[in-house]
Amino acid sequence: MKTFNTKPARRLANVGVDPPMSTSLTNGSRVGIIGAGPAGSFFAFFMLKMAESVGLELSVDLYEPRLFAHHGPAGCNHCGGIISESLVQLLATEGIDLPPGVVQRGIESYVLHTDVGVVRIDTPTQEKRIAAVYRCNGPRQSEAMEIAGFDGYLLELARARGANVVRKLVTGFDLQAGRPRIRTADGTTQVYDLVAVAAGVNSQILETVGAAAGQSRQPGMLRAFISEFHLGAQVIADSLGDSMHVFLLDLPRLEFAALIPKGEFVTLCLLGDDVDPPLVEEFLATPEVRKCFPQGLVPTPVCHCLPRINVRAAQRPFADRIVWIGDCGVSRLFKDGIGSAYRTAKSAARTAVFVGVSQADFQHGFWPECRKLIIDNMIARLIFAVTKLIQRLRFVRRGVVRMTAQEQSQTDGARVLSSVLWDVFTGSAPYKEILLRTMHPVFPFRLMWNLAAGNIDRTEKHLFVGRWS
Repeated sequence: MKTFNTKPARRLANVGVDPPMSTSLTNGSRVGIIGAGPAGSFFAFFMLKMAESVGLELSVDLYEPRLFAHHGPAGCNHCGGIISESLVQLLATEGIDLPPGVVQRGIESYVLHTDVGVVRIDTPTQEKRIAAVYRCNGPRQSEAMEIAGFDGYLLELARARGANVVRKLVTGFDLQAGRPRIRTADGTTQVYDLVAVAAGVNSQILETVGAAAGQSRQPGMLRAFISEFHLGAQVIADSLGDSMHVFLLDLPRLEFAALIPKGEFVTLCLLGDDVDPPLVEEFLATPEVRKCFPQGLVPTPVCHCLPRINVRAAQRPFADRIVWIGDCGVSRLFKDGIGSAYRTAKSAARTAVFVGVSQADFQHGFWPECRKLIIDNMIARLIFAVTKLIQRLRFVRRGVVRMTAQEQSQTDGARVLSSVLWDVFTGSAPYKEILLRTMHPVFPFRLMWNLAAGNIDRTEKHLFVGRWS
């Protein structure tokens, strides 16, 4: 039975939206959120903040069995956490300032490693605006250290806003009289006016919720590889510095590879087509990777995992009184997963508070944000196809490294290729904006010149920045 209320209609007048009558949240409405990772905590934070702004009282339950306080597998949430430059700024405007304990290291540059040279790309603003974080409380062997996880920090923000954290595992989901019902491992059930699914693509509850809601296509996924190396803060400072190290190597099936320094650990992140142990071993055996470690020896990792990541949006990330946010709905391809969680969570919360919670309401208020991400991912596939071509063609790599090094050595002038690579690596800008930047009038001419010059005189190693500390 739908309930209608004129209060949300008055709120709509303030935001310039005029849809037909909707299923609206009212005072006392109950909201359940499955998963308290970034998407779930952002959703709770924004929903309660927006509801308070219009005098709407809601009861919000955040289901999360993990404490985000364990080290190693029990507290693992896939350690590769990078907060992009643009997201750091967006969070600051929301009043969310990342404390020093959460940021394990400020990334001030990226170092691009290839078989034809190494070049350092400094942050355009000359500030340490990229934050390397642990999603939870760190890998094995970090028990003696105080590591503040990013997910735990966001959860506490949501709790401070008034969210009730339910430390139970969600094992079942169905509809009761048109309203979503959550079942937990202890057999308890709760009925809600709205449920936000923020469980990520690695959760088994996704298929259960999708079947109950009639969602015919789950998100497309592939496996990544993430591992942790314990080197110590001083060794990391000497060998890697405050840089994230990205590798552009001609290895089949490898799309992206990076070493990310964090405190006393270094995170290795590999993305590609069916990443498996042979591909990992081949990557670690390359000279370009070995020289990043002391004496060229790659240590034994303290832990590793093969998480799945979202590479294709769910067919329809919303239904009546149900919305999918973060990785289990729509996410940016290969980059800025935390930023995608922020954007989809905030858009879903805004729709639920100011528009309504029916399928039509989410189609009207939430789907446009999802569609922007989906279209941007189409452009991303083109960009990564070009990146793959660069990986395979040695003469192109020479030109790219040469042009980037020259841009980095000049004090003025347009650093077009450097900015393109920076934003591809960081996820700080939409892929559409990155593509448009390559249409700068001088870009193709400079690239062609450097392709020619870099392959005519292959001895110009002095053009390449060979160290990064």
